Amino acid sequence: KKFNVKCRPRYGTCTNGIRRVPVKMLDVAGLIPGASEGLGLGNKFLDDLRQADVLLHILDISGTTNEKGEATSGYDPSGDHRWLLLEIELWIFNNLWTKWGTISRRHTATNSTVADTLTAQLSGYGAKPALVQSVVDALGLKDPVPLGEWEKEQVQRLVKEFIRQRFPIILVLNKADSGGETDKNVVKMLEETEDPTRVVLCSALAECFLRKMRKQKFILYEDGGADFWKKKEAEEEKMEEASSLQEPDEKLDGRLDKIRDMVLFRYGSTGVQSAVNRAVDTLGLLAVYPVRNIAHFGGDRNGEGAFPECVLVRPGTTVRGLAKILHEDIEKHFLYAEGADGRRLGEDEVLTEATNVIRFVTDRKELE
Repeated sequence: KKFNVKCRPRYGTCTNGIRRVPVKMLDVAGLIPGASEGLGLGNKFLDDLRQADVLLHILDISGTTNEKGEATSGYDPSGDHRWLLLEIELWIFNNLWTKWGTISRRHTATNSTVADTLTAQLSGYGAKPALVQSVVDALGLKDPVPLGEWEKEQVQRLVKEFIRQRFPIILVLNKADSGGETDKNVVKMLEETEDPTRVVLCSALAECFLRKMRKQKFILYEDGGADFWKKKEAEEEKMEEASSLQEPDEKLDGRLDKIRDMVLFRYGSTGVQSAVNRAVDTLGLLAVYPVRNIAHFGGDRNGEGAFPECVLVRPGTTVRGLAKILHEDIEKHFLYAEGADGRRLGEDEVLTEATNVIRFVTDRKELE
C-alpha cells in the first residue's frame, strides 16, 4: 500500500497489504525429564535445539496432559517449563564441566581473552562471537579471568545467562479456552514468568476450526485474525466475497459464536499466528525486499506483481551482508545498491525500515 502497488509473493501471502513470510520450524517434541541423562530421545532431542534461533514451548495450560504427554487431570503445567530449562542447562553444563580443567589450562597457557575461550566452547551451540561477548558483559567479566579458580556455581551462572540470550523462549499456553483450572494455571504461569510479553494464550483447536470453516465457505477469516465474518455480517459490511459464502446451520452457528466469545473477544486472536509473530519480534528481524527495478519494484507497469521476494534479516545486517545472504555471486560481483528513493546505499550501511527496499547492481547483468 505504501508504494501503491500489489505484491505477488513468490513464497508466502500478501492480503490487504499484510505480507506473511514463511519461517522454518522444527518440531522437537519428545523431551522428558532426564533427557540430559539419556532418557527419552535424550541428547538427540537436545542436539536438535542447536538449529533453533528461538524456542516456542507449547504447554497444555488446561492441566489435562502431564510431562510425559499422558492424559490426566489437575496437573500443574508450570513445572514443565522449569524442567525444560533445567534439561537445557544440564546438557550444556555437563558438556562444559567435564572438560573444564582442560579449558581453563588452555585459557591460561594461550593467554586468551575470556570471550575467545568461551566462544571456542559455545560455538557448537550456534553462538556467534558477538553473542558470547554479550554474555561476558552481562556477567561483568573483565580480563584476565582466572577460569581455573571457578567453582561449579560460577559455570552454572555462565550457562544460565548463555541460555537466556542464545535460546529466547516464547511460552505458548495452549487450550486457554478449556475452562476448569485453566485460568488458575494461566495466572500462575504469568506470576512465575520473568517477561510476561513472552507468554501467548492460545487455542490451536479454534484456529484449526476457523480455517476449516473458511475452506468450506462458511466464514471470511484471515489467519490469526481478531474476528471473522459470516455471510450476513459480510453482506452488512458490503464485502465483495460475501456472495461466495453459505449460511451455517444452527449448530454450526453456535460453535462459531462460542469461539468468537470465548477465544477471539477474550484473547484478541486464537494465538497461533501471534506466537510466531512474537518469536520473530523477539529476534528483532527486519523484512527486506530485494527488487530488480525501482520503478515498478519488480512488477509490471500497472503495479501488479511487485515485491516477489522478501527476506528476514537480523539486526545490524549491512547492504553487502544482504548481498551475500541472497547469493554469493551477488556479493562477489557487487557494484552498488540503491534504495526505493533511488539513493545509492553504502555497502557498510546497516539496513533499516527506511532502506528495506533495495536493488543490487552487479557487473553481471544476469544477476540483477
